[in-house]
Amino acid sequence: MNGARLPKRLLREERTIAVMIAMYCRDHHGAAARNDEGVCAQCAELLAYARLRLQCCRYGAEKPTCVKCPTHCYAPARREEVRGVMRYAGSRMLKRHPVLAVMHLIDGRRRAPERR
Repeated sequence: MNGARLPKRLLREERTIAVMIAMYCRDHHGAAARNDEGVCAQCAELLAYARLRLQCCRYGAEKPTCVKCPTHCYAPARREEVRGVMRYAGSRMLKRHPVLAVMHLIDGRRRAPERR
């Protein structure tokens, strides 16, 4: 992802989803063939999809967390995949990555912008 094009908050959100997917992959897919980011091909595809969605988000830095967003841009199957990842990794984030977890919780309290 091109860091120069994304606001700081979206970069943090991208890092958060990358960490969550890596945690999920490590604990669910074992020692499967991993890429440079430490995830298997299936999880790398999901991460690439999530990054693309963040990059194309119509709300930019003002976006709420995806669960509160008025515009759901994930395809239904991908949305379910990400929900599973977040359900698994969310509670574990507090212990392994407390700053990202707390910032994600704070972001979750943001008001959703008007639909564009």
